[in-house]
Amino acid sequence: MNAAEQLPVDATWAPADACTLPTAQRPLRVAEFDGLFAKSLHDVEQPRRTRARLLLEGSLDLPTQVQDLITGETSCCSFFNFTATSTTDPDAHTARVVLDVEVPAERADVLAGLVDRARAQANP
Repeated sequence: MNAAEQLPVDATWAPADACTLPTAQRPLRVAEFDGLFAKSLHDVEQPRRTRARLLLEGSLDLPTQVQDLITGETSCCSFFNFTATSTTDPDAHTARVVLDVEVPAERADVLAGLVDRARAQANP
């Protein structure tokens, strides 16, 4: 999906009262997640409304990319609790990241928005 075809940023995932990232920067952050999902997402599990697991696979720099993105997201939306667990296969030049995301119950709608966006990007 190219920039012109990107999904619009919706208020469910990034509600104004939940995010301290300046409004002008929000579409850029969402585009970063969209790019990650489109390129690397293999599966999404959501066992509870407050918890999701994203399974990612990509190049050896994937763990760094994921860590940079979740560090940035946590700095503006501190209610997110991200845990990234990575494994690499240097011979195959691939990395796998299991990204667990947890939010408090009052922010379950934000997690649902993130999961919906991930699924939409992975399955255009």
